[in-house]
Amino acid sequence: MIGLVDGNNFFVSCERVFDPSLEGKPVAVLSNNDGCCISRSYEFKALNIPMGTPYFQLKPYIRQYGLILKSSNYELYGDLSRRVIATLAEFVPRVEQYSIDEAWVDMTGTERLWGSPRLAAEQMRRRINEELGFTVNIGISSNKLLAKMAGDFE
Repeated sequence: MIGLVDGNNFFVSCERVFDPSLEGKPVAVLSNNDGCCISRSYEFKALNIPMGTPYFQLKPYIRQYGLILKSSNYELYGDLSRRVIATLAEFVPRVEQYSIDEAWVDMTGTERLWGSPRLAAEQMRRRINEELGFTVNIGISSNKLLAKMAGDFE
């Protein structure tokens, strides 16, 4: 069994860890040089503003919707990503980082320790939320493609 751990709205979630006042507000993180949206909070997504929208097109909506736009901070995101990987490594025999906010986890043997891969995933999710302050989806299946799809439906 393999799992895919995916950070929810990862860059925005990282920003909220260090600025809790952003919670519940429409927040987006902008790309290098503040070019366009690369991460959006659920509140921002609810406004139907697409990923990749250029900053200049967002300006009229800042006051209207109370948008909060943050410049990207890759040092912060990298640090929290390393913490996620370290936390996952406490639960599973192998972790393969796929991107800054995703990692494949080998669920082999988790049933012996946790009762089932699903219960192990719940413990990983809980620990990441409690210790790092944000949520992740974890899809589990027999191969990487199905694990990715399972995480999308979680």
